[in-house]
Amino acid sequence: MRSTWHRWIGYATAAWTLAYGALGLHWTLGGGGFPFGTGDAELMAERDMALKVSLLGHATPEAAGPVIAALGAAGAVAAVLMARGCAKGPARWLLPAFAWTIAVGLTVLIQDYRTLLVVAYTPIMIIVKPFTDWNEAFSWGDLYLMPRVNLLVCLLAGVAWALTAVAYRRKVTGSCVTCGRGEDDRPSLLDRWGGRATWIAFAAPMLYCATRWAWALGFSLGIDPEYYREGQETGLWFAGAALGTFGALGAVLTLGLVQRWGEVFPRWMIGLRGRRVPPMLAVVPAVLVSVLITSAAGMYIRLVAIDGVTASTWPLTLPEVFWAVWGVALFIAAMAYHRRRRGACRECGRGGASVARPGSEFVGVAR
Repeated sequence: MRSTWHRWIGYATAAWTLAYGALGLHWTLGGGGFPFGTGDAELMAERDMALKVSLLGHATPEAAGPVIAALGAAGAVAAVLMARGCAKGPARWLLPAFAWTIAVGLTVLIQDYRTLLVVAYTPIMIIVKPFTDWNEAFSWGDLYLMPRVNLLVCLLAGVAWALTAVAYRRKVTGSCVTCGRGEDDRPSLLDRWGGRATWIAFAAPMLYCATRWAWALGFSLGIDPEYYREGQETGLWFAGAALGTFGALGAVLTLGLVQRWGEVFPRWMIGLRGRRVPPMLAVVPAVLVSVLITSAAGMYIRLVAIDGVTASTWPLTLPEVFWAVWGVALFIAAMAYHRRRRGACRECGRGGASVARPGSEFVGVAR
């Protein structure tokens, strides 16, 4: 499926878009289950925060339903045309413009922190929950609320729309549909900025990690004392420290995008040492994490822009603002790593030349 994704991704995207458009029609006609705005009980519990958390915080099925239905119908047609490589007249630029607009809307604009929350806390709860008193404080039902799952599905659909746009561009420009190389495949900005982006992606989350560890160790960092005590009683700060630890671990693993151990498994990995690291083992998680943290960063940027930052609120919102930098840098680093590691294409025969590792000027590592 990985080698043939360009053939079916447009049709899969069209099918999802049409199905979601049908849900929009369902909500327009008074059907239940509207997952945004007034249909999101979690947002409605604090109405004054709804619009700060989500751009659709005040959406109603009567207003949003018809828009979703119309976009679903138009999107299904557009995705099919892109899958078939239609490039007549203005379609050549209208179709990818539409696709990228939908992709950004689904992955960033309509998202908030809860998508990241679901993905990040799932492994933490699997590992920690059986051995702690979290069984009383946190449940799977509390984590997998329907509006949260809906946001996660929309985010994955946005990724599908981005891939549809990439596949379409390769078809209409004459590039190889498998590897994306053209007749004159020159080094790009991704290749030149890959090393710098990797180090930025390593440093950007550290402020967030430091604040979460400080809370778990008993330092309130100036936030409201009562709120801090409640967090201690419920284990919230311990959960935050676990999430911060995952973030720090991910930051360290990011360095593998410019280090030798990111291409060949190191000696201490018994059974794997000396073997080639499959490129997608690094690229897929890095891209998904970059999308997740960028989508969550949008919410915190809105919060800081609207409410500002004070001595008692900065640890709650300011570190997450840097997630936008983290996400963009991580995406650039992952794409540069992918371009460097993709090797010769079996379809077109291009590529395969040795390329110096970006970032070696920073870490002193030679290929």
